[in-house]
Amino acid sequence: MKQLTQNLKDGNMTAMNVPTPVTGSRMILVRTCYSVISGGTEGKTVSDARKSYLEKARSRQREVKQVIELARSAGLKDTYAMVMNKLEAYSSLGYACAGEVLEVASDITDLKTGDRAACGGSDAAHAEIVSVGRNLCAKVPENVDMRQAALATIASIAMQGVRQAELQLGESCAVIGLGLIGQITMQLLSAQGCRPIGLDVDPAQLELARKCGYTDVLRAGGEDSAPAVLDMTGIGVDSVIITAGTSSLHPVNFAGEICRKKGKVVIVGAVPTGFERKH
Repeated sequence: MKQLTQNLKDGNMTAMNVPTPVTGSRMILVRTCYSVISGGTEGKTVSDARKSYLEKARSRQREVKQVIELARSAGLKDTYAMVMNKLEAYSSLGYACAGEVLEVASDITDLKTGDRAACGGSDAAHAEIVSVGRNLCAKVPENVDMRQAALATIASIAMQGVRQAELQLGESCAVIGLGLIGQITMQLLSAQGCRPIGLDVDPAQLELARKCGYTDVLRAGGEDSAPAVLDMTGIGVDSVIITAGTSSLHPVNFAGEICRKKGKVVIVGAVPTGFERKH
């Protein structure tokens, strides 16, 4: 079968012929109908792989620290060999898809061959056939379009962010980063009776949010952004959900500026968790 893979050394992508996966305990085999490309998470993975070694090191500082620690214990030669083997290997891409169930493990009773399932996680890659655990898939009702079902994993990420924010009816929440997950987060917040305030550096994403009916959308990064949010709320937002993907500390610092006292900041996107403490 075909599966999309990427070489971590040079970023080369190819549809490789790989063995068909098998089912184990609590696993199902699914023939993919639709697979979702995540512009944020996967886009960063693809772009990082195409960077030079120095740029890779700068963008993956945590991994660099792990390599340094490994070199101290295993030696430079063995560490270099392990790192190069990792970089030269092809890795799979994708984590959200939907398709037809081909096979079900004997210890699963609530799904059967022929059912439709939405799948998530690293096993739900861009491949013709995937094998995923029962806890990472959901049965798709007959009246649901399979293209929409393939977005279930993306939507669940947005839903988890809203749940962790623990917002009540009528409270306000700033969403920093209006990509796919950010846009869904705005809709979930609105549906549960909260006031979403969207922020992004990309004018196209702001316009998309406006087309969806949201008027409280602002360009992030400007000097007037924080005062504008404070003017909207009086004391700051009750919570901030960060759905952006960046190596900058700005989203976390900005969240602190616009969040009220004892408010909550939830990080869903790929951003550093440190912050600049002002004295």
